[in-house]
Amino acid sequence: MRHSILTALCAAGALTLAGCEDSGTQDVDRAFQSVNVVDESNLNDVMLNVADPNEAVSYFQRATAEKPDRIDLQRGLAKSLIRAKRNTEAVSAWKKVVDSEGATNEDRVDYADALIRSNEWKRADEVLDAIPPTFETFKRYRLEAMIADSNKDWKKADSFYETAVGLTTRPAGVMNNWGYSKLTRGDFEAAERLFSDAIRQDDALFTAKNNLVLARGAQKKYALPVIPMSQEERAQLLYTLGLSAVKQGDTEIGKGLLRDAIDTHPQHFEAAVRSLRALEGNVTN
Repeated sequence: MRHSILTALCAAGALTLAGCEDSGTQDVDRAFQSVNVVDESNLNDVMLNVADPNEAVSYFQRATAEKPDRIDLQRGLAKSLIRAKRNTEAVSAWKKVVDSEGATNEDRVDYADALIRSNEWKRADEVLDAIPPTFETFKRYRLEAMIADSNKDWKKADSFYETAVGLTTRPAGVMNNWGYSKLTRGDFEAAERLFSDAIRQDDALFTAKNNLVLARGAQKKYALPVIPMSQEERAQLLYTLGLSAVKQGDTEIGKGLLRDAIDTHPQHFEAAVRSLRALEGNVTN
């Protein structure tokens, strides 16, 4: 692309008067600058979405050191730190972004997300409260719901979860979170419905499958639900259900489920074997 641009500009330059040579040089410089901007933008996207997270962090650290006033590069550094699970550093990076001229409400939501990942719930709540209520996004309401959960404000949590579900075309994750909220409150039937809804939206979401089994086990429903599952997933879910039965006091049922888990697993299921031996008295503390 650069070769073709340069060739075209040189050909055009050959037809101009000698007095226009300086103008032609400036045109070439501007052309290369625009190409470089496109290339840099593409590279930034690659680093944020495809590259190894720690490599992306190194790239944006170099870029921000060279161009400290570029908020897009500061934003890229903050996002790459989140991807690399370097949450403490990400909080500092996002704070720098939101304190910069040109910061957006979306940046402030991402800052709150970083604070939650660093277990700074109160600060996250303060950041979200400072954002105008007219700024309505899926991520904002998902975070609002999580904070309401942490404060045990169940009415707000349910309202925020419901709003978040309506603002995304991929609600499985937030449905799973909402279901887990219901599970911790002891509302097992509602939790079961939400986990089932999450699985219907994304049948590869194993966390929701495992949570569904926990919700059913808490109601002493010891049959596996009819959901898509691999052989290994079936064994894992039988194991979870077996432990749940033991917790409910149904030890013999739990033993049977653990045996089924061991027989079902395509490989040696060490965790289930240890649990079964402990229940049968073959392992002493």
